[in-house]
Amino acid sequence: MKYLSDKQSINNFKILDCTIRDGGYVNGWHFDMKFVREAYRSLSKAGIDYVELGFRGTEKYFNRKEYGIWRFSEDELIREVSKGINGAKIAIMADYGKIEEGDFDCANNTAITLIRLAVHKDSVKDAINLLEKIKNKGYEVSLNVMGISSYTHSDIKNLISLLKASDVDYVYIADSYGSIFPNQIQSIIETFLEIPNAMIGFHPHNNLQMAFANTLEAIRCGAHIIDSSMYGMGRGAGNLPTEIILAYFQKIKPHRYNALPVLNCIDTFLMKIFEDNPWGYSLPFMLSGVFSTHPNYVKDLLDRKRYSMEDIWRVMELIKKKNPIGYSKQIIDDVIINGFIGDGVLRDIKVVGKESVDFNKQKVCVPYIGRHRGKSFLILANGPTLKEYQTRIQAFIEKYSPIVIGANYLGNLIKPHYHAFTLSKRFLRFYDTVAPDSKILLGEYIPDPLVRTYLDRPYERIYYDDIVNKGFDIDTTGRISSNCRTVSVLLIAVSIVMGAEKIYVAGMDGYLSTDKEGQFLFYHDEDEYERRELIIERHHWCAWHLGQINNYLLSKEKEDIHIITPTSYYNFYKGIGNYL
Repeated sequence: MKYLSDKQSINNFKILDCTIRDGGYVNGWHFDMKFVREAYRSLSKAGIDYVELGFRGTEKYFNRKEYGIWRFSEDELIREVSKGINGAKIAIMADYGKIEEGDFDCANNTAITLIRLAVHKDSVKDAINLLEKIKNKGYEVSLNVMGISSYTHSDIKNLISLLKASDVDYVYIADSYGSIFPNQIQSIIETFLEIPNAMIGFHPHNNLQMAFANTLEAIRCGAHIIDSSMYGMGRGAGNLPTEIILAYFQKIKPHRYNALPVLNCIDTFLMKIFEDNPWGYSLPFMLSGVFSTHPNYVKDLLDRKRYSMEDIWRVMELIKKKNPIGYSKQIIDDVIINGFIGDGVLRDIKVVGKESVDFNKQKVCVPYIGRHRGKSFLILANGPTLKEYQTRIQAFIEKYSPIVIGANYLGNLIKPHYHAFTLSKRFLRFYDTVAPDSKILLGEYIPDPLVRTYLDRPYERIYYDDIVNKGFDIDTTGRISSNCRTVSVLLIAVSIVMGAEKIYVAGMDGYLSTDKEGQFLFYHDEDEYERRELIIERHHWCAWHLGQINNYLLSKEKEDIHIITPTSYYNFYKGIGNYL
């Protein structure tokens, strides 16, 4: 019997992520290419062994108009999405009875390593025959036994007999209905370990919230490979969340696994899919479980929609050290007010992995200081008026030739001279929307390794100290002191450092601008509707910082800030019609 000890199991098991395949049941496999590529990249960086990039099917069995492209996962599509990434092995799945041998090219003509065939107990023999034909084309093959809880003792005995005589590489036990408990796992796994030549896999579902416990038990009992999906994405209650199994084994094997790339991918891309097509499970509860703290701490940080997963992860480490009883909003407020996090950095924790990080950066002379001395500047914020007034803003630019600086998502409405990001989350989402000839400005707290992963073009850093209890100032090196976390307001300060004579702003509608239903408006495709109290708080912070910067300008005998499109910051508004 191929029963493994606990130590052997931990050292030898593999993880297959099936987000794009099993998660497709949630949204009809309508994943965009950018997300799938980032999912594959992130899962590979996290230490996942196989990534299942959808189903294989043809028009003979499926109507293409009813499904997204990942229900068919054609070879060229998979090559395109994985190109240039030295990543995990790629798998795809097919349903027996809805696929044929001819639907698979020879393996050496594809990027695919593993073909998995899902089968119910009435078709096992024919499915094994098909898999062996597919294996002859050079693939690894897996028989995924669906609905194992419905198998009788006689059914299992017959299945084992067929598999002993086969040449399949993997046999997967699928808890399709999420109805197995941990005390049932050992007898099931041990029975399948009697198959001499196949490795045993386990595919859990989370109907009874047993996916994680069942998986650990399956590994302990000798399973060679287990399935998971990011954020548990799948039908109904979903699957074992990839980030949970990674976080667990990261503590045991920190050099083998890293949950953060997957958490970033979930936060940046998958949460929007979840909002549109929700399934069971919640990220706040996952992180609160990892850190044994109240889920409201994570929920509060996520609701602010400003912090990267690195920030949140490390703040939770800090909160855990405080060992709080229940939830205290004061603890979160103290973390923010004392500058432990701000625009992409946790300041009090000095060690990340093995590398020491000095967040008290050495003072440097800012390279763009005085670069455009005496010029007018136009700052582009992200309010809806940027689109509404696009033509008039363009006319303003043609008339006055200002240096244009924009940030985050600009919708390709206006091409700026500089395109800026100060939050890792915004950078990840919108870096590929920057025009080819716009210069990129990045906040100095966006980590260099993250930037180098996604950018192959020059960029400059914005140098500033983001400390809540520090007033606005610009020192002689051009470094900005401010605790404003709204990038467009910070860019006004950047324009001062660059030598602005006059400063105009468009699209800064203010966080109190609302639509007809009273929803707060944001002009970018994230559709981020935050808690009302947080938005009001941010509005007042921005108003205060605009006042601080304006007073600084006046102290230097410069003109006031001019917001030229409709805004709720009325003190600075002068309509664009006055300039055209």
